[in-house]
Amino acid sequence: MGSLLVAGTTSDAGKTTVVTGLCRWLARQGVRVAPYKAQNMSNNSMVCADGAEIGRAQWIQAVAAGAEPEAAMNPVLLKPGSDRRSHVVLMGEPWGELTARGFLTERAELAKAAFAAYDDLASRYDVVISEGAGSPTEINLRQSDYVNMGLAQHTKAPVVVVGDIDRGGVFASMFGTVALLDAADQRLISGFVVNKFRGDVSLLQPGIDMLSSVTGRPTYGVLPWLPGLWLDSEDALDVPARRLSQDSSVLTIAVVRFPRISNFTDLDALAVEPTTSVFFTASPAEVRDADLVVLPGSRATTSDLAWLRETGLADAVASRVADGRPVLGICGGYQLLGGEISDPQGVEGGGNHTGLGLLPVATTFAVEKVLARPAPTAYEIHHGVVTVTGSASEFPGGCRSGVVWGTIWHGLLDDDTARHAFLAEIAALTGKPAPDGSVSFAAQREARLDLLADAIDEHLDTAALLALIESGTPADLEFVPPGAPKLSAP
Repeated sequence: MGSLLVAGTTSDAGKTTVVTGLCRWLARQGVRVAPYKAQNMSNNSMVCADGAEIGRAQWIQAVAAGAEPEAAMNPVLLKPGSDRRSHVVLMGEPWGELTARGFLTERAELAKAAFAAYDDLASRYDVVISEGAGSPTEINLRQSDYVNMGLAQHTKAPVVVVGDIDRGGVFASMFGTVALLDAADQRLISGFVVNKFRGDVSLLQPGIDMLSSVTGRPTYGVLPWLPGLWLDSEDALDVPARRLSQDSSVLTIAVVRFPRISNFTDLDALAVEPTTSVFFTASPAEVRDADLVVLPGSRATTSDLAWLRETGLADAVASRVADGRPVLGICGGYQLLGGEISDPQGVEGGGNHTGLGLLPVATTFAVEKVLARPAPTAYEIHHGVVTVTGSASEFPGGCRSGVVWGTIWHGLLDDDTARHAFLAEIAALTGKPAPDGSVSFAAQREARLDLLADAIDEHLDTAALLALIESGTPADLEFVPPGAPKLSAP
């Protein structure tokens, strides 16, 4: 039936939101639709039913589409371990490490796998909605690009550019996105979507009309600011946006914001409860004062352990445990709460490290990554193998000692029964209200997806978008000067 690539003027412009909404909207029309992102750079990932690891955003997009999540939907996943080095997951499996400079020379192999994955999806679904990465006008990377315009050229898919008006400068960035591309790439840019608008849309119309006049391309609609919308996040850009209530009567949950935080979507389930207030912090005072502290996942456990000590957060966590105040560690956070952390194979640089010593467990890093789905909502993604070394009570995926809990399982608290039972214990320890057990996290996720699809239906020209998907890029799109010299690969 067709395809569409949703690009953005910048990272976090709303590509993920629009792709997710389109997937749910098309699924409602009875279309067999699949999401796709050639390359995702994110430490928020998910394990599919077959054990493949993909970006969390593509997983939720597949859920929105009513499709089974699979590796082909995110064939290349880069998981940053430092500013210059990333762990590469290729077609759902560990592939190796990649440096920033090495990435320029390895792209051909990754591109080949990414294009093959797209072609496979396109052969099995009516529509593939692709998400770009960053901006399509990454002119320094264009000759080896396979994520934005390189992908669009491979698929001949029309491209719609999304801009976040809440950040300002949306018209300039949309115009510049087109004007800096070469003629071949410009021919695929078919129009725009404005995201996160607050106010009277009629006030925006003069800008939309001028953008159309100078680019020869339409704006397919203006999505409003949706304050009740939050989706499974792609990366740490979204961390500050998590909910923080000022109600002192609710259970305050401080999540330590590691420099290499990963899979912080674990906390989304806690945030949906009306009796909780979840926030991210790097403040020792806030860690001491919260009712519950969570040490989340980490892509660089030993590095984040050193950071905990340097910032005084390690002492703050130890102090609250000594005072009988609860702490939960998840995956990397669980490993940090233990004693010895051994890295004989150099997975994280090698050596032996001493954890916080608050749980009787020891961790040994193994080269082989564990990817598993041990329970309906739970999944495992880790190199660190945790062993209980002393007396502790059982806890799903881990153990408990006094007021300290640890689990290697991500997604444990997505299970309503497990979450309500855990929070009831925390409430009893702190004297704060316990949840009444009525909140269904899965139902709330579905409601958010439907809310997004409703916004797509109401605020975008879905008939025009459907025609674009079915018929492809219009033949009469204007060239926008100055354009770039030929940048695409030969």
